[in-house]
Amino acid sequence: MKTEKSDGSTVGMTAVGGYGDRSEERSGLRLPTLTILYHPDLRRIGARAFLSELLVGREVLVSRNQPDLARPDQLAGEPLEDNHISRRPFRLRAAQDGGIDLLLDDSRTAVVAQGVSVLQEHRFSASEVEHGAVLELSGRVVLLLHLTIPLGQTPPPRFGLIGDSPGLLRVRADIQRVSDLEVPVLLRGETGTGKELAARAIHEAGPRRSGPFLGVNLGAIPPTLSASELFGAVRGAFTGSVTQQEGYFRRAHGGTLFLDEIGEAPPEVQVMLLRALETGEIFPVGSQSALRADVRVIAATDVDLEGRVRDGGFRAPLLHRLSGFEIWLPPLRERREDVGRLLFHFLRQELARIGEGHRLDPESRLCDPLWLPPRLVSRLARYEWPGNVRQLRNVARQLVIGSRGLSHLEIGPQVERLLRAEDTAGSGEQPPEVSLPSPPPRWRKPSEVGEEELLATLRESRWDLKAAATALKISRTSLYALIDESPRIRKASDLTGEEIERCFREEGGDLDAMVERLEVSKKALGRRLREMKLA
Repeated sequence: MKTEKSDGSTVGMTAVGGYGDRSEERSGLRLPTLTILYHPDLRRIGARAFLSELLVGREVLVSRNQPDLARPDQLAGEPLEDNHISRRPFRLRAAQDGGIDLLLDDSRTAVVAQGVSVLQEHRFSASEVEHGAVLELSGRVVLLLHLTIPLGQTPPPRFGLIGDSPGLLRVRADIQRVSDLEVPVLLRGETGTGKELAARAIHEAGPRRSGPFLGVNLGAIPPTLSASELFGAVRGAFTGSVTQQEGYFRRAHGGTLFLDEIGEAPPEVQVMLLRALETGEIFPVGSQSALRADVRVIAATDVDLEGRVRDGGFRAPLLHRLSGFEIWLPPLRERREDVGRLLFHFLRQELARIGEGHRLDPESRLCDPLWLPPRLVSRLARYEWPGNVRQLRNVARQLVIGSRGLSHLEIGPQVERLLRAEDTAGSGEQPPEVSLPSPPPRWRKPSEVGEEELLATLRESRWDLKAAATALKISRTSLYALIDESPRIRKASDLTGEEIERCFREEGGDLDAMVERLEVSKKALGRRLREMKLA
């Protein structure tokens, strides 16, 4: 969209669909926005100001006293009001190429834009504004300059999801639309985006909220056990089955069953899942009689299921059944304005666990608001987060535990190593040896993995099957199948009780040493030890 300036020139701005007040909702206009990612008054985090003046060619002044910024739940806003920020404003104005210029003029505010100090002026490119550009003001306040859509008069409920970015608003609206409907839901998105949290939100908002919510990760169950784990088994159905097994579908009766990593379901289980979804009936392993299973199924995946269908690894009818309604969860890099609120949510959780919650308590006189350096918040906001919200939570935990008992926050080598490449990329320097994770590797066909490579990789990964599957670039389901086919590789279920007991005695109960010696899955061996009451 282009608007005419007073001098006759035009300004380029982006328009997309989404929420807003009635006029903006009709036009789908995204407004340039300043959102607070960090402020010494922690209650201000998430407040924002819409810079609609830029759309009509007017400039925006930024100082201690302007503009007013308000959280989405506030009716009125207030200025930044930090004494370290100058009363003399700097200016923001729209550029011809769709970017935004920052001009310091005679402002005494020290401004760092995208990690680089601003001396006189700085241009944020249209791409930077699209992705979210980070500003630090006087080493005290961190802002994000980005495009967003104002909330409508009746935004969707939060459902425990933190943030107000357009992508998260859409997720919240989708949950509201589908929660009371008895249709399967397929949650899609990268790893760590919060798919299980969304599944729980659908369950809690729907008519089955009083029933059970059970989650099962299909990638963590060996293919030979998947059917009995999901659908149950009668006594004697297979070797070692000494009692009747109920299965997740029956245990979730009257509630919701969350099937995570649905793309890892073995072919035979896919057939049984399809029948369960179509008829509401399940057949326990070894049984000739069907049982009713009143279960709502919510599935999740971070893989390309359509690609799996083309390769013959996933059944198209099952994909169509699971996709009664799809919800896509955006990656964290596409909801950068939520980083500040998410970060402080996780920090508060972790500090409370170690009894140091006062560090971020705005009502406590013991609180030092700058316990967390603003520069660190700026660096975290510029990071791309390949592990998404889960990775941000882990970083918050690393920071809190690494600073336990200290009067200030300690940025350990793990976090420093994570962020270093991002900093050097912004400064124009050559990046150090540590770099961001590379894109996910191409999946290999199981037939491409030879027995020698399989055995060598299992040994190198110390019989951690998940790590071995990642190293071989195949799914865990394919890895299990290769192990089943190899006469040179044993499974923990193949070991005799006498062999396990002897190894347990000779290795002093050291599970890692037992795994190295017996050459079987660590997880499966641990399960055998528990069954034998040796662990």
